[in-house]
Amino acid sequence: MTYPNVATRAPFPEEWVIAQLENVHYQYPFASHLALRDVQMTVEEGEFLLLVGTSGAGKSTLLRAVNGLVPHFHGGFWHGRVWVDGRDPVQLGPQAMGNAVGMVFQDPEASFVAEYVEDELVFGMENWGIPPRVMRKRVEEVLDLLDIAHLRERHVATLSGGEKQRVAIAAAMTLQPRVLLLDEPTSQLDPQGAEEVLIALRHLNEDLGITILLAEHRLERVIQYADTVLYLDQGHVRLQGPPREVFRHVPLAPPLVELARALHWSPLPLTIKEGRRHARAMRLPPVQLPPSPPRGREVLRVEDVWFSYEGREALRGVSLSLHQGELVALMGRNGAGKSTLLKVMTGLLQPERGRVALWSDRSWRPVRRLEDALPHVGLVLQNPGRMLFQETVQEELAFTRRQHGLPPNEEADRALLDWLGIAHLAHRDPRDLSGGERQRVAIASILVADPQVILLDEPTRGLDYRQKEALTQLLRELTAMGRTVLMATHDVELVARAADRVVLMGEGEVVVDGPTREMMSESLVFASQVAKLFRRPDMLTVEDVLRRVGP
Repeated sequence: MTYPNVATRAPFPEEWVIAQLENVHYQYPFASHLALRDVQMTVEEGEFLLLVGTSGAGKSTLLRAVNGLVPHFHGGFWHGRVWVDGRDPVQLGPQAMGNAVGMVFQDPEASFVAEYVEDELVFGMENWGIPPRVMRKRVEEVLDLLDIAHLRERHVATLSGGEKQRVAIAAAMTLQPRVLLLDEPTSQLDPQGAEEVLIALRHLNEDLGITILLAEHRLERVIQYADTVLYLDQGHVRLQGPPREVFRHVPLAPPLVELARALHWSPLPLTIKEGRRHARAMRLPPVQLPPSPPRGREVLRVEDVWFSYEGREALRGVSLSLHQGELVALMGRNGAGKSTLLKVMTGLLQPERGRVALWSDRSWRPVRRLEDALPHVGLVLQNPGRMLFQETVQEELAFTRRQHGLPPNEEADRALLDWLGIAHLAHRDPRDLSGGERQRVAIASILVADPQVILLDEPTRGLDYRQKEALTQLLRELTAMGRTVLMATHDVELVARAADRVVLMGEGEVVVDGPTREMMSESLVFASQVAKLFRRPDMLTVEDVLRRVGP
């Protein structure tokens, strides 16, 4: 694909440049290709820069190059120059850059070192030898800046996903960096939690002038906050410029922009408010819902299930039924009980009250432990890498067969990998694969046992739009073959495209359970961009609109 020349902007005086990369090439140790290729990038002080690109395009690597983690922590081949706030991260390393560049990773919990919020905020300053009087002042400042003063005495393990992200940002801000780097900060968050984090970032950027570099796949959440978008493709900067200019041309775009391009809307809308101006001018046909598919037989039943963690109720009288051939989305805020419910369904956790039952061999069988669910129920965890520990993809499938007492069958394994589009990865180490590839390997490792029910926990975490489309197609094929899929997810766009039914949880309870089109057209929060744009049950996706009104 060829790309037009999109003007970035006229050169700024040197004092307005906060970060600059020149002729940067980088290759990880033992990697067969460059992660960054001849990267040229200039960032203005106070800019909000959004990094976009497919998984593996080099976004995370570029962020790590700005604070010195690449190449200091990772090693490998490096060529080029980087300047940030007048310093050279390659020469100084990430520790010396800490008070100039703050870094917030995709999983904030992995970076926490203290048990309590206030101790976490103090930790970095203690390492820099900042006087106690100054530390106290800065703690109060960041608590107010991020609106988390009420969390100061909380144990970090008890925080919601959005609260953890804001605490991680606050911890980075205690050193008063001029540049803040964030790697997919909303990937694990529900819509409300994501909004809280992004509002906090906008405040830091607009009111304090903090320069922000943010990499994200869920562009529908962040596009309206960016001053500049940088599009990476195979480690090379293809485009850099204003959001409307860049998104006219890049293949990755949120649903609103995708629809606007198909319908030739101009100027290109970046928000629902802007999109509604175009939508109001359309002549829309009467609402016409597609027929609902017939329900299959019931295959899994949850009846009045209760579960607590150390006295804190996570599930409160949950009842739920799954039917053959349907795809059900389990939604709700962080901490609503979704992951706990999946673990109870597989027997990983035993309910205090109630029961889980599985239809098998023409009778209902109780699920009291993991052995009762296997091999009829398969679970893919939120981080599929935690399920993969063999040396090759092929060995992962062989391991699953052994665990289930199944005989080796390399021919069937090859056919399964070929169907999933990953046959070429059979002899690769799963740890060297991209997020989307690991997701498919994890699914392959449970499909070997031919489960009738497949449970997925946040299956689109770290996936780009193309990978999500491939996952959607795979899930549809699985349900067409008679398998039942239940996925816990915050990804409203995936739900709009794939789910037959939505179960919404809150505070450990099932709040509502109904068809996807009905649920999304009536929700203000758990709704796709197209659903928010038209507020009609027959229009949830770009395909729905184009099918009704034409391009």
